[in-house]
Amino acid sequence: MNTPKTDWPSSLDDKELDELDQYLRAHVGEDDLLLDGVHGLLSALTVGPLQVLPDEWLPEVLHEPFADETEGNRVLALLAKLNDSISAELDVDAYEPILGEVDTELGPVLSAAGWCEGFSRGIDLRAGLWEKRLADDPQLMEMLGPVMALAVDEGILNADAEFEKLSDEEYDECLTQVPSVLGAVNQYWQAHPVTEAEIEAASRPVESEESSQPPRHRSGHWVH
Repeated sequence: MNTPKTDWPSSLDDKELDELDQYLRAHVGEDDLLLDGVHGLLSALTVGPLQVLPDEWLPEVLHEPFADETEGNRVLALLAKLNDSISAELDVDAYEPILGEVDTELGPVLSAAGWCEGFSRGIDLRAGLWEKRLADDPQLMEMLGPVMALAVDEGILNADAEFEKLSDEEYDECLTQVPSVLGAVNQYWQAHPVTEAEIEAASRPVESEESSQPPRHRSGHWVH
């Protein structure tokens, strides 16, 4: 039985994806996210423990003033549509990560590096809640296994031990599991929502010499 067209998520079409991709490429700095990274960031926020409003995540994506109001409205509309599509796609098992391409001797191949980088930054926006729960509940860490394996392989996540590079088959297998991982993590936080105590603990300022630095790896935590 086919899904009725009216129930299908309103995702960006190829033309809109290309338009947003071209804008981001034209305004990218050294460590800024491209389209695959933005999709990873928004994916992490969608399946995460608490809502993150655009005022908080837009600075991770946009770094220059718009040329004019028309351009600004268009880019913001595309980003809003991309953001809204993620939860809708997860609801109907239609989610697929947006991946980048890298050139190799055998030709271009898909890479999860950008998506994983964005996903890690999404984790960072609620780092205290993620880190506490990952430390307390091995189930969540296990769920994220395929995504973490990709992130370690791409150098986005530092591991406590040395790991061999994933084979092409292992890499592709982890990629195919990303949609189910996100679905499971999304359901996990819905079934096990954060407590007031966790929110309070995560909101306390961390007083250390490294407090002004970006989140770094500690026992399997996301870094960028």
